[in-house]
Amino acid sequence: MGDSQIVQSVDRALTLLEHIAGEPDGLRLSEAARRAGLAASTAHRLLTTLEQRGFLQSDAHSGHWHIGRRAHTVGAAYALSRNLVAPAIPFLRRLRDATHETANLGVIEDGEVVTLSQVESREIVRAISPPGGRVPVLCSGMGKAILATRPDTEIERLVRRHGFRAATSHSLTDRSATQTEIARIRKCGYAVDDEEYVIGLRCVAAVVWGPEGEPVCAVSVSGLAARMTPEKVARCGDIVKRIAADLSQAMGGRAP
Repeated sequence: MGDSQIVQSVDRALTLLEHIAGEPDGLRLSEAARRAGLAASTAHRLLTTLEQRGFLQSDAHSGHWHIGRRAHTVGAAYALSRNLVAPAIPFLRRLRDATHETANLGVIEDGEVVTLSQVESREIVRAISPPGGRVPVLCSGMGKAILATRPDTEIERLVRRHGFRAATSHSLTDRSATQTEIARIRKCGYAVDDEEYVIGLRCVAAVVWGPEGEPVCAVSVSGLAARMTPEKVARCGDIVKRIAADLSQAMGGRAP
Protein backbone atom coordinates (compact mmCIF):
# COMPACT_ATOMS: atom_id res chain seq x y z
CA MET A 1 0.00 0.00 0.00
CA GLY A 2 1.43 3.39 -1.05
CA ASP A 3 1.65 6.48 1.15
CA SER A 4 -1.38 8.09 -0.49
CA GLN A 5 -3.47 4.94 0.11
CA ILE A 6 -2.38 4.82 3.77
CA VAL A 7 -3.37 8.47 4.25
CA GLN A 8 -6.73 7.82 2.57
CA SER A 9 -7.37 4.81 4.81
CA VAL A 10 -6.56 6.83 7.93
CA ASP A 11 -8.87 9.62 6.78
CA ARG A 12 -11.70 7.16 6.10
CA ALA A 13 -11.23 5.43 9.46
CA LEU A 14 -11.33 8.73 11.32
CA THR A 15 -14.43 9.78 9.39
CA LEU A 16 -16.20 6.58 10.48
CA LEU A 17 -15.04 7.13 14.06
CA GLU A 18 -16.45 10.68 14.06
CA HIS A 19 -19.83 9.60 12.73
CA ILE A 20 -20.17 6.81 15.29
CA ALA A 21 -18.99 9.08 18.11
CA GLY A 22 -21.82 11.48 17.25
CA GLU A 23 -24.51 8.85 17.85
CA PRO A 24 -25.08 7.78 21.49
CA ASP A 25 -26.91 4.65 20.28
CA GLY A 26 -24.22 3.78 17.76
CA LEU A 27 -24.63 3.05 14.04
CA ARG A 28 -25.19 -0.03 11.92
CA LEU A 29 -22.56 -0.86 9.31
CA SER A 30 -24.79 0.20 6.43
CA GLU A 31 -25.55 3.60 7.95
CA ALA A 32 -21.94 4.25 8.96
CA ALA A 33 -20.80 3.37 5.43
CA ARG A 34 -23.48 5.60 3.87
CA ARG A 35 -22.55 8.62 6.00
CA ALA A 36 -18.85 8.17 5.26
CA GLY A 37 -19.50 7.64 1.55
CA LEU A 38 -17.85 4.22 1.56
CA ALA A 39 -18.65 0.78 0.25
CA ALA A 40 -19.91 -1.52 2.99
CA SER A 41 -16.96 -3.88 2.52
CA THR A 42 -14.46 -1.03 2.91
CA ALA A 43 -16.27 0.33 5.95
CA HIS A 44 -16.40 -3.11 7.57
CA ARG A 45 -12.66 -3.60 7.11
CA LEU A 46 -11.90 -0.23 8.71
CA LEU A 47 -14.41 -0.72 11.54
CA THR A 48 -12.92 -4.12 12.34
CA THR A 49 -9.42 -2.62 12.50
CA LEU A 50 -10.64 0.13 14.83
CA GLU A 51 -12.33 -2.49 17.00
CA GLN A 52 -9.12 -4.51 17.22
CA ARG A 53 -7.33 -1.38 18.46
CA GLY A 54 -10.08 -0.70 21.01
CA PHE A 55 -11.41 2.49 19.42
CA LEU A 56 -14.74 0.86 18.54
CA GLN A 57 -16.82 -2.04 19.78
CA SER A 58 -19.58 -3.94 18.02
CA ASP A 59 -22.82 -5.26 19.48
CA ALA A 60 -23.59 -8.62 17.91
CA HIS A 61 -27.19 -8.49 19.12
CA SER A 62 -28.16 -5.10 17.68
CA GLY A 63 -25.59 -4.94 14.90
CA HIS A 64 -24.56 -1.44 16.05
CA TRP A 65 -21.03 -0.11 16.33
CA HIS A 66 -20.16 2.02 19.38
CA ILE A 67 -17.23 4.07 20.63
CA GLY A 68 -14.66 1.89 22.44
CA ARG A 69 -12.55 2.33 25.54
CA ARG A 70 -9.45 3.57 23.71
CA ALA A 71 -11.37 6.43 22.12
CA HIS A 72 -12.49 7.59 25.57
CA THR A 73 -8.93 7.27 26.85
CA VAL A 74 -7.53 9.43 24.05
CA GLY A 75 -10.31 11.98 24.51
CA ALA A 76 -9.73 12.14 28.23
CA ALA A 77 -5.99 12.64 27.67
CA TYR A 78 -6.75 15.61 25.41
CA ALA A 79 -9.08 17.16 27.96
CA LEU A 80 -6.63 16.69 30.81
CA SER A 81 -3.83 18.15 28.71
CA ARG A 82 -5.78 21.37 28.65
CA ASN A 83 -5.52 21.52 32.46
CA LEU A 84 -9.23 22.19 32.69
CA VAL A 85 -11.05 19.04 33.67
CA ALA A 86 -9.33 18.07 36.91
CA PRO A 87 -9.74 21.46 38.67
CA ALA A 88 -13.26 21.85 37.28
CA ILE A 89 -14.78 18.62 38.61
CA PRO A 90 -15.45 19.86 42.21
CA PHE A 91 -17.09 22.97 40.80
CA LEU A 92 -19.23 20.94 38.39
CA ARG A 93 -20.40 18.86 41.34
CA ARG A 94 -21.27 22.03 43.24
CA LEU A 95 -23.17 23.26 40.21
CA ARG A 96 -25.06 19.98 39.87
CA ASP A 97 -25.95 19.89 43.57
CA ALA A 98 -27.05 23.55 43.64
CA THR A 99 -29.33 23.25 40.61
CA HIS A 100 -30.22 19.51 40.54
CA GLU A 101 -29.38 19.55 36.83
CA THR A 102 -26.50 18.18 34.77
CA ALA A 103 -23.35 20.32 34.94
CA ASN A 104 -21.10 20.64 31.88
CA LEU A 105 -17.66 21.97 30.97
CA GLY A 106 -16.89 22.93 27.38
CA VAL A 107 -14.59 24.78 25.00
CA ILE A 108 -14.96 26.22 21.50
CA GLU A 109 -13.08 24.37 18.78
CA ASP A 110 -13.45 25.11 15.05
CA GLY A 111 -16.91 26.65 15.28
CA GLU A 112 -18.30 24.05 17.66
CA VAL A 113 -18.52 23.54 21.40
CA VAL A 114 -16.83 20.37 22.62
CA THR A 115 -18.07 19.01 25.95
CA LEU A 116 -14.96 18.11 27.95
CA SER A 117 -16.56 16.87 31.14
CA GLN A 118 -19.93 16.41 32.76
CA VAL A 119 -21.47 15.66 36.14
CA GLU A 120 -24.89 14.14 35.54
CA SER A 121 -27.99 15.02 37.47
CA ARG A 122 -30.17 12.33 38.96
CA GLU A 123 -33.14 13.43 36.89
CA ILE A 124 -34.46 11.35 33.99
CA VAL A 125 -33.53 13.79 31.22
CA ARG A 126 -29.98 14.81 31.93
CA ALA A 127 -27.77 16.29 29.25
CA ILE A 128 -27.73 18.08 25.91
CA SER A 129 -24.34 16.78 24.76
CA PRO A 130 -22.29 13.93 26.28
CA PRO A 131 -18.53 14.25 26.95
CA GLY A 132 -16.79 14.43 23.60
CA GLY A 133 -19.98 15.63 21.94
CA ARG A 134 -19.93 18.63 19.61
CA VAL A 135 -22.61 21.31 19.19
CA PRO A 136 -22.66 24.27 16.74
CA VAL A 137 -21.42 27.23 18.72
CA LEU A 138 -24.51 29.41 18.22
CA CYS A 139 -26.82 26.56 19.31
CA SER A 140 -24.97 26.17 22.61
CA GLY A 141 -25.27 28.08 25.87
CA MET A 142 -21.58 27.51 26.55
CA GLY A 143 -20.70 28.57 23.02
CA LYS A 144 -22.68 31.78 23.23
CA ALA A 145 -21.26 32.58 26.69
CA ILE A 146 -17.70 32.36 25.36
CA LEU A 147 -18.56 34.11 22.11
CA ALA A 148 -20.09 37.09 23.94
CA THR A 149 -16.67 37.89 25.45
CA ARG A 150 -15.13 38.32 22.01
CA PRO A 151 -15.14 41.42 19.77
CA ASP A 152 -18.04 41.82 17.35
CA THR A 153 -15.63 41.55 14.41
CA GLU A 154 -14.50 38.12 15.59
CA ILE A 155 -18.10 36.97 16.00
CA GLU A 156 -18.85 38.16 12.48
CA ARG A 157 -15.86 36.20 11.12
CA LEU A 158 -17.11 33.06 12.84
CA VAL A 159 -20.59 33.49 11.37
CA ARG A 160 -19.15 34.01 7.88
CA ARG A 161 -16.96 30.94 8.17
CA HIS A 162 -19.34 28.47 9.82
CA GLY A 163 -22.83 29.87 9.19
CA PHE A 164 -25.71 29.52 11.62
CA ARG A 165 -26.28 25.74 11.35
CA ALA A 166 -29.72 25.87 12.94
CA ALA A 167 -30.60 22.67 14.79
CA THR A 168 -34.20 23.52 15.80
CA SER A 169 -36.82 26.16 15.09
CA HIS A 170 -35.47 28.05 18.16
CA SER A 171 -31.90 28.35 16.80
CA LEU A 172 -30.37 31.67 15.80
CA THR A 173 -30.62 32.10 12.03
CA ASP A 174 -29.67 35.72 11.27
CA ARG A 175 -27.16 38.37 12.27
CA SER A 176 -29.69 40.75 13.85
CA ALA A 177 -31.00 38.10 16.25
CA THR A 178 -27.42 37.06 17.03
CA GLN A 179 -26.41 40.63 17.85
CA THR A 180 -29.43 41.03 20.13
CA GLU A 181 -28.62 37.77 21.90
CA ILE A 182 -24.94 38.65 22.37
CA ALA A 183 -25.92 42.03 23.82
CA ARG A 184 -28.28 40.32 26.28
CA ILE A 185 -25.55 37.90 27.41
CA ARG A 186 -23.06 40.72 27.92
CA LYS A 187 -25.60 42.58 30.04
CA CYS A 188 -26.71 39.75 32.33
CA GLY A 189 -23.49 37.72 32.41
CA TYR A 190 -24.87 34.35 31.38
CA ALA A 191 -26.14 32.66 28.22
CA VAL A 192 -29.21 30.51 27.61
CA ASP A 193 -29.73 27.75 25.07
CA ASP A 194 -33.52 27.92 24.87
CA GLU A 195 -34.23 24.62 23.10
CA GLU A 196 -31.86 25.76 20.36
CA TYR A 197 -30.05 22.45 19.97
CA VAL A 198 -32.59 19.93 21.27
CA ILE A 199 -36.30 20.67 21.59
CA GLY A 200 -37.35 20.11 25.19
CA LEU A 201 -33.95 20.91 26.75
CA ARG A 202 -32.58 24.21 28.09
CA CYS A 203 -29.07 25.16 29.14
CA VAL A 204 -27.68 28.06 31.19
CA ALA A 205 -23.95 28.89 30.88
CA ALA A 206 -21.24 31.31 32.01
CA VAL A 207 -17.65 31.83 30.96
CA VAL A 208 -14.52 30.83 32.91
CA TRP A 209 -11.57 33.22 32.66
CA GLY A 210 -7.86 32.51 32.39
CA PRO A 211 -4.87 34.28 33.98
CA GLU A 212 -4.62 36.87 31.20
CA GLY A 213 -8.34 37.70 31.27
CA GLU A 214 -9.04 35.38 28.34
CA PRO A 215 -12.14 33.12 28.11
CA VAL A 216 -10.72 29.60 28.43
CA CYS A 217 -13.92 27.57 28.72
CA ALA A 218 -17.49 27.71 30.01
CA VAL A 219 -19.61 25.85 32.54
CA SER A 220 -23.32 25.21 32.24
CA VAL A 221 -26.32 23.37 33.59
CA SER A 222 -28.75 21.62 31.27
CA GLY A 223 -32.13 20.07 31.92
CA LEU A 224 -35.64 19.40 30.76
CA ALA A 225 -37.42 22.57 29.62
CA ALA A 226 -40.42 21.69 31.80
CA ARG A 227 -38.14 21.94 34.84
CA MET A 228 -36.09 24.85 33.52
CA THR A 229 -38.83 27.46 33.84
CA PRO A 230 -37.99 31.16 33.33
CA GLU A 231 -37.75 31.53 37.11
CA LYS A 232 -35.36 28.58 37.42
CA VAL A 233 -33.32 29.78 34.44
CA ALA A 234 -32.77 33.10 36.21
CA ARG A 235 -31.80 31.33 39.46
CA CYS A 236 -29.47 29.01 37.56
CA GLY A 237 -27.94 32.02 35.80
CA ASP A 238 -26.91 33.53 39.13
CA ILE A 239 -25.56 30.19 40.37
CA VAL A 240 -23.65 29.44 37.17
CA LYS A 241 -22.08 32.91 37.16
CA ARG A 242 -20.97 32.55 40.78
CA ILE A 243 -19.46 29.08 40.31
CA ALA A 244 -17.79 30.09 37.03
CA ALA A 245 -16.20 33.01 38.89
CA ASP A 246 -15.05 30.69 41.69
CA LEU A 247 -13.54 28.27 39.15
CA SER A 248 -11.81 31.17 37.38
CA GLN A 249 -10.26 32.24 40.67
CA ALA A 250 -9.20 28.68 41.54
CA MET A 251 -7.42 28.44 38.16
CA GLY A 252 -5.67 31.77 38.66
CA GLY A 253 -7.98 33.49 36.20
CA ARG A 254 -9.57 36.90 36.29
CA ALA A 255 -12.22 38.76 34.35
CA PRO A 256 -10.75 41.51 32.13
